[in-house]
Amino acid sequence: MGSNGANIIGKAAALRDLVAYGEGSVVSRTVIDRKVGTVTVFAFDDGQGLSEHRAPYDALVYIIEGEADIAISQKSNIMKEGEMIVMPGNEPHSVKARTRFKMMLVMIRE
Repeated sequence: MGSNGANIIGKAAALRDLVAYGEGSVVSRTVIDRKVGTVTVFAFDDGQGLSEHRAPYDALVYIIEGEADIAISQKSNIMKEGEMIVMPGNEPHSVKARTRFKMMLVMIRE
């Protein structure tokens, strides 16, 4: 378990409370960090994002609150609270906040 997740081990926690918004920024908190994968919670301020990039592993994104545009291979997916998407490994993808939003990213490594 990553050191950031240590204080929630064995305790119930609300996903939306694990990370706070930062003005004009993207804030993240690693909840689990293992050899086989990671779980990270992000908070994106309105208009913030991650530019197009690739990751070698499949990743699941779950929108906790707000709205985001998640593009995979330049195909836009407008997502809102309660929705999820799987980003395939080695496919270019980007994330852009349409409103302030929080997401959980589950990365599965091979």
